[in-house]
Amino acid sequence: MVPVLSGLLLEAGEELTLSAFDYDVSARATIDADVAEEGTVLIPGRLLAEISRSLPADDVEIVTEGPEAVLTCGSAEFGLVTMPVEDFPTLPAMPPVVGAVGGGVFASAVGQVAPAASRDDTLPMLTGIRVDIDGESVAMAATDRYRIAARDFTWRPATPDVSVSAMVPARVLVEVAKSLRGGEVAVAMGDGVAGFESVGRSTTVRLLDEQFIDYRSRLSSDWSIRADVAVGPFVNAIKRVALVAERNTAIRLSFTQGQVLIQAGGGDVGRGTEVVPCELRGDDIQIAFQSQFLLDGLVGIEGELARINLESPTRPALIQDVPGDAQPAFRYLVMSLRQS
Repeated sequence: MVPVLSGLLLEAGEELTLSAFDYDVSARATIDADVAEEGTVLIPGRLLAEISRSLPADDVEIVTEGPEAVLTCGSAEFGLVTMPVEDFPTLPAMPPVVGAVGGGVFASAVGQVAPAASRDDTLPMLTGIRVDIDGESVAMAATDRYRIAARDFTWRPATPDVSVSAMVPARVLVEVAKSLRGGEVAVAMGDGVAGFESVGRSTTVRLLDEQFIDYRSRLSSDWSIRADVAVGPFVNAIKRVALVAERNTAIRLSFTQGQVLIQAGGGDVGRGTEVVPCELRGDDIQIAFQSQFLLDGLVGIEGELARINLESPTRPALIQDVPGDAQPAFRYLVMSLRQS
């Protein structure tokens, strides 16, 4: 990375504006400050962030003195070597706003979908979250080939007929969701860039290639077996039993009328079993999953009950909220594992 791109640009005027940019992602935040003298300074960003997290709850003062920016807070003082402001690139402009949604809804949707995105950059398409906007409806989806997570929600479009599709890097959306959940989030898209803005903070990110799988057809199968189970007890039981599961081994689930038996281990470490009540419709079935993949789907359920739709031990399972009057907003398809 070009050294100057590791810097955090501080611009003191009527307010204090902090900016960062690495040519793919830009971030800007404006905060209230008592500015004695207007000016601009470029400070090593990671170091400034680490120092800021460690400071006591007191006022922070930053003064430039020659080649240093001197930061004081209480009795703590740091002199940070500055970088040339003129070398810092101009941040991209925010593209046109296409709509807005509450920060809580936005953060919830990203939190449900992002775990299914791949961390492997070999296939960039799999590291992104697909966002499809059609009027008042927004759909988000991600996959790493072993599971698919999808979430639908409504929002306030900028125009009634807006229709946009984009692939946004999942890691960026996760950070945006963390930082912008306090108020309404305005979403902007155009010219290969997505932008997100809320409460004095804004982020832009370069979009990925739009290529993505037809995930909807894979979530709309006919399921002959379904089990409804209380999310909290089920998640806690899986976590306990998984303690004896060796790396990359399966959590085995045996669904019978009135209960699901959770099993793991049996090798050199040990074994674990636990039973959780469930309501089963259809035939008894034994099926296995990678424990963390299974948990990622279950913790995305916002209600108290999860519905697990099944077909056979060798087919994927679909996890969703127990349907009410409306279609479930969150759906999670996870591959089953071969049982040893």
